[in-house]
Formats: sequence, C-alpha cells, structure tokens
Amino acid sequence: MIIEGQLAGPEGVRAGQLQLEGETIVAVGPALGKPDCRFGDECLIFAGMGDIHIHARDDVSELETYKEDFTTAARAAIHGGVVHVADMPNNRVAPVDDASYRAKQQHLARRGVPIQVTLYAGIGPQTRPLSFRVPYKVYMGHSVGDLFFTSLEQLDLVLSHYRGCDVSFHCEDPVLLESHKNAATHEQRRPPECEVSATRFALAMIEKYALRGKLCHYSVGEGLPLIRDARARGLAVTCEVTPHHLYYSLDDVTDANRGWMQMNPPLRSVADRHAMLAALRDGTLDYVATDHAPHTLDEKARGMSGQPHLDTYGAFVTWLILEQGFRPEQVARFCSVNPGEFVNPYTAPKRFGRLEPGFTASLTVLNLGRPAEIRRADLQTKCGWSPFEGVTFPGSVEAVFINGKRVEPMGRHSG
Repeated sequence: MIIEGQLAGPEGVRAGQLQLEGETIVAVGPALGKPDCRFGDECLIFAGMGDIHIHARDDVSELETYKEDFTTAARAAIHGGVVHVADMPNNRVAPVDDASYRAKQQHLARRGVPIQVTLYAGIGPQTRPLSFRVPYKVYMGHSVGDLFFTSLEQLDLVLSHYRGCDVSFHCEDPVLLESHKNAATHEQRRPPECEVSATRFALAMIEKYALRGKLCHYSVGEGLPLIRDARARGLAVTCEVTPHHLYYSLDDVTDANRGWMQMNPPLRSVADRHAMLAALRDGTLDYVATDHAPHTLDEKARGMSGQPHLDTYGAFVTWLILEQGFRPEQVARFCSVNPGEFVNPYTAPKRFGRLEPGFTASLTVLNLGRPAEIRRADLQTKCGWSPFEGVTFPGSVEAVFINGKRVEPMGRHSG
C-alpha cells in the first residue's frame, strides 16, 4: 500500500509517500508509485500517536469492567486517533510480580484488542522488581488496594530494590496530603505544595537509584524549574501533561460541574495552565498523556477522581496546533516520537513513533480543516461521557491505520 500526503515528523512537514508492506513501513519518499490512498493538504499524517497513561479498568477480577475494559478502551483510542496505550497497574488484582503481571497479559490477550497495550507493573510497600523488564508505576498517595505509601522514607527503602528500572511517579507527598485532608475542597486537600515536595523527592530517588524516571500528569508551574535543573545535571527524567491541565483551570470549576472536574492532581490556577502550555512548547514536558480515567457519572457525583479522554485525543491535538500555535513537528515529538520511545523497549519487534522504514505501519491522520464537536452519542468509552462535551475543536481525526490497515472506529458500546 502507498499512502500520499503531508508527512508530519519531528523535522517538520513535507509532501511525500509512505509504502506499507504487512505491518511495517518499508519506504518513505517523494515518488514511490501510484498512491492507494491520498490525503489532501488539509490533513497531516503522523506516526501513530500514543497515550502512555490510561486506566482501562480491566484485570482478571473484572470488578471494574462495568465502566471500561480493554475492548472499549481500544475503541475509544481508535476514535481519538491513538494507536497504542500504556495501562496503569492500580487494579483490584494489581500486577506486582511475575505471576500477576503474566496473568494480566494473558487476560489482555484473550480480549484480542487491535491496538498495542503496554502494561505497567505496580510498586507497593512489599513489592520487588519482576524478573524481566517492564515499566513501573509508584503511587506516593492513596490508590487502589495497597499500592501506596504512607511516608517517603518507606518509599525510599522499597525503591532501593529497583535500581536502574523504569519508574513513573505520581507526585503527591503522602504526608502533606494527610495534613490537608480536612480542607474544604478537593483542590485545597491536594494543594500545589504536595506536588512540588513530591517532585523534589522523586528527582532525588531517580538520582540516588539511577532510575529511568517519568513524572506523571504534571500540573504545577513551580515544579518545572526543578525538572529543568535535574535534566541539566544529567538525570534521566521525562514528564507528562494531560489535556485537562492544558485546557482547564480552577477558573472553569463551578458548583454545577465540580464533580466532573475532579481529578488527581486537581486543576490548578490559570498561571499554572499557561506554564504547562509553555513547558510543553519548550520541551520540558515530553508527552501529552491523558490519564484516561473512566468512571460513571454516578461515581463522579459521589466524588471519584478522573476524567475519560481517549475519545478526544486527536481532536484536542488540533486545538494545540490551530489555536495554541504548536508546530506540527512539536506535536510529532510529544504525541508520536516520545511515546514510541517510551514503549518500544517492551513492544519488540514492533517499533512506534516515526515515519521511517522499519517502524510499525500505524498512523494517525488529522484533518485541520474539519472541526469536530464532541457529542456524547459519538463516544466509544463505556463510561459514556466526556468533560469536553459541547466543545468544538478546530480539527478532527481523519483516519487511523493499525499495523498497515485502515481501521474505522467501532460501534458505540450498547451494553
């Protein structure tokens, strides 16, 4: 198959063609032959975009699949132009050792989902590294089951066993969280100082134990100089930012929508939101990762934290390009190249993230000339709602290719 159009990579945009054979890109050039599929100049062809922080809610217990499972998460991902995801481990049956991780892998395989799903393993007070390389997630504050720590000293002791591993940190200081637990609002119970304190500690752990570190869903401008300084000193640390922390701020929270707008870490000030946009622009932030957290509307009304964002990933990205002035090459880096580099150690022989020979023939095509209104009836996530409902983004997802084949979003869940 030969695909023709505007190819968007980290070097810029160029007119060209891609030749796909089987599941792989085999050639890239200006004139490879008669195209089987041509996209107009209003479209940009990216290496398949990846979301390296989702909660599919699916494990061997199936206790939370009433609100999402691997199949419906894959549908939402494709709808949003996402070709690979990485699923977090805070399940009812958490993958924390060889046996539980393999069990979750086998459970995923039985689902038969069309997209690549990389699984994180969890780090808890009693865990030790697996016998093979995986990405790990550590929750400093409270999470599902016992995957959380009550003190930073306890976490330091456990991380001493994970020297050299790939560890992602949810940066909220558990001691400070405890001291603010009786504050009036969710945002006041998880103030910026909790994230900044935990950032200092996470960076110290990354340095102390030579970790390949990642800071999840960053939200506080005050912490960005700490990250920049750590990199200047040679630490291997990358950082995520979510759509909600880029698009919304505390000014958007009202009594009517407070339940919808609750997540961890919470929404921050307008200044923090602008700082996240600037840090994504200058490369301090490396990934747009959604923290896709599907809860039912009833659960949200009862105070559960998190928002679903897979369905709206690609449309949101067009907002970054057309309304926030991000260049396509910047988008290619934080939506395609960097997520690909994160998962590629675990996905061999598949390689994601670049429009180059030898890489997986999974593509995301965005149409910058066709706006998309976010409507509940179009969503593929099983939880069935989006914080962006009623928003019209300036562009949309034109096409998705998975392993060399064009795929269409599957029908909305009807269960």
